[in-house]
Amino acid sequence: MRAVLALLAAVSAVVLLGMPSIGATCRDVQFPDTVTVGGSDLALNGLGIRKATLLQIKVYVAGLYLPQKSTYPGPILGADGSWQLVLHFVRDVGASDIRDALQEGFDKAVTDNIAALRSRIEALKDRMVDFKTGQILTFTHDRAAGVTVDVNGAVGPTIRGTDFATALLAIWLGRRPPNSDLKTGLLGGACQ
Repeated sequence: MRAVLALLAAVSAVVLLGMPSIGATCRDVQFPDTVTVGGSDLALNGLGIRKATLLQIKVYVAGLYLPQKSTYPGPILGADGSWQLVLHFVRDVGASDIRDALQEGFDKAVTDNIAALRSRIEALKDRMVDFKTGQILTFTHDRAAGVTVDVNGAVGPTIRGTDFATALLAIWLGRRPPNSDLKTGLLGGACQ
């Protein structure tokens, strides 16, 4: 009997150690405390909620993962390091709305030379689909490869260029984010 209990304890320990620990929860959406990008672990920096329209409709909960936690956007955007941004949708959103939001985000985030990004922005927008509640859109920047876009588990071709990766992340961390609470949450503030 002792041998069976010892075996069960050992198996339970292995299973529990192999599971990602929950780093944080916002609006009942759980995010692990770390993810792995390009062989390196990234830590959950913060969570924020995207709110749209004057009615402040909650669209998605976003989680930002970085090599080192930071509360300042400047060093993050200037680092050219690996990062991951996970958008977990809490309502249905059409592909055209997401494409429009991305274009508006790039227009606000990129102050000069947006023409150099145009084809890559279009490639990103072409990957967008209708998202249902509970579905996930993940942007991952591997500094050695570029940005990959994971749409509900389907990863598309890599979009290359540090300029593109910085502009993409600046949509959420730049001077004119979709909403200020979202940026504050991603930088380690309260998820509200």
